[in-house]
Amino acid sequence: MHFITEIKTFAAIGGGVIGSGWVSRALAHGLDVVAWDPAPGAEAALRKRVANTWGALEQQGLEHGAAQSRLRFVDSIEACVRDADFIQESAPERLALKLDLHSKISAAAKPNALIASSTSGLLPSEFYEGSSHPQRCVVGHPFNPVYLLPLVEVVGGKNTAAAAIQAAITVYESIGMRPLHVRKEVPGFIADRLLEALWREALHLVNDGVATTGEIDDAIRFGAGLRWSFMGTFLTYTLAGGDAGMRHFMAQFGPALQLPWTYLQAPELTEQLIDKVVDGTTDQLGQYSISALERYRDDCLLAVLEAVKTSKAKHGMTFAE
Repeated sequence: MHFITEIKTFAAIGGGVIGSGWVSRALAHGLDVVAWDPAPGAEAALRKRVANTWGALEQQGLEHGAAQSRLRFVDSIEACVRDADFIQESAPERLALKLDLHSKISAAAKPNALIASSTSGLLPSEFYEGSSHPQRCVVGHPFNPVYLLPLVEVVGGKNTAAAAIQAAITVYESIGMRPLHVRKEVPGFIADRLLEALWREALHLVNDGVATTGEIDDAIRFGAGLRWSFMGTFLTYTLAGGDAGMRHFMAQFGPALQLPWTYLQAPELTEQLIDKVVDGTTDQLGQYSISALERYRDDCLLAVLEAVKTSKAKHGMTFAE
């Protein structure tokens, strides 16, 4: 089957934080977007979220024809997906809900339209079980804010055609993303499994009174987080091994893996721990609203992305390297 890769109309099922991020990214790349969300007041909330992103997108650079006015909100799944070339579902993480949604989405969509889900952990083989033409169904797991962060994890299920995975990668590249093909269906995929391990350790440190939420964030943003933005973990540790590289690093620091530095299992989410986390993050927010800090975050991300891009060009590297 030939799957559509040159898309003109992008359908968004769900208009929350992730769904609205997809809408903003698609609009910024000059596409027509049709959206559906059953929540009361969903259209107004979606348009407000898109408007809040637009300054960052203008700063990043809009594609020809990009306009918020190209967003159309409809009142049914069928109307949303009927004429779409590419469909992105961003509904809550409930298997029964996803099964129902994708049964309806796939029945109403064009047979050769790709269908993707933003799920962060549910397996495509499970929630695409009742879909029509399941060979064109994939996971396209993005990261918040979707309209700026380029990573999207692409995962196929047991019925997904290899051509559909490649077609989805092509589509995501066309809207400025950096697709990462996840080779196996594993819960949490790649990035969230790494983030989950860090999150568990952070909760233990708060629970045990070792550090506040702000101190833990400082440990990341003034340390490893700066390196992660351009080099990642394995290459960082390769350099830490000196001229001998990773083999020397593994020999030198490998024994530390046997030390009880980490808990691995998550702590119990007691009310006391939840209060500590909420109080700590409330202190971190200070006088600023969430929307104000979203704009601050976007400015920081644009600055980091531009700095990394400029430095890579100086050293003869492409942005994707």
